[in-house]
Amino acid sequence: MSWLQAILIGLMSCTAASTIACLGTTVGNYTLNRPLVASLFVGLILGDVSGCIQIGIPMQVMWIALVTPGGTVASDLRAVSYIGIPLAYVGAKAAGMDFGGSDAQGLASSISAMTGVIGITLFYGTAMMNLIWQHWGWAQLDKGNLDCLGKVDVVLPLISHFVLSFLPVTLLCYYGSGAVAELFQSLNVNVWYVKAILSVGSVLPAVGIGILLKSVVSKTSDLIYFMFGFALAASMGLTLIAATVVGGVFALINYQMTMMKATGAVGGASVDYDDEEDI
Repeated sequence: MSWLQAILIGLMSCTAASTIACLGTTVGNYTLNRPLVASLFVGLILGDVSGCIQIGIPMQVMWIALVTPGGTVASDLRAVSYIGIPLAYVGAKAAGMDFGGSDAQGLASSISAMTGVIGITLFYGTAMMNLIWQHWGWAQLDKGNLDCLGKVDVVLPLISHFVLSFLPVTLLCYYGSGAVAELFQSLNVNVWYVKAILSVGSVLPAVGIGILLKSVVSKTSDLIYFMFGFALAASMGLTLIAATVVGGVFALINYQMTMMKATGAVGGASVDYDDEEDI
């Protein structure tokens, strides 16, 4: 990986943040921050969009249920997307893995879990620096210095965000890619302990799906629909778009049946009421 590629990936990591002075929460944190979206831009930078997207898919599935309620952050996906995807891509390419194969997906998930820890450090480091700037700003306001507002709101947070986001991502991508490439060029992926790591990594996306189902499913009986959908997609070899269409049809049928039951219940109640009036 060249310095230019590492710098471009570092700049992308700066935009994928909830900092208002960057691209904000909607575009930055909840769009560019996601591995599936980030894999497109990383692929454009590295010159292999297809390979990077295939690497990003298991990472996206693994972190699909990630939410950030308030200040509680399980992981900052900036590191997963803009450190994990480039390093996993370089490692899989150096090892001669098929990007869509199970070994590459296991490698991507394993690296995703490790870089997620880095993301936590980046997030809380940025939050700590913002608190320091706010404390300084309040002290200046108590002295009647209103000129500090622009610095506290924009300038100083951007500087700390740049230091804690751009520099780590750029340096880790540039130096880490070389180390990962050398490691996987000399590493025998058929050794049992490497196979064990890749096997454990390949299970991690299922954990993400399980967490998502836990937050979505309100009744145990609802799992029947999900299991039926998984079985149908696996047996028929449906693509994501086709599975979405099939799911939409079943959702429409379920909605119509629910409305028919509700209408029947209301109609039955009104008939009973009329009978009582006649009596």
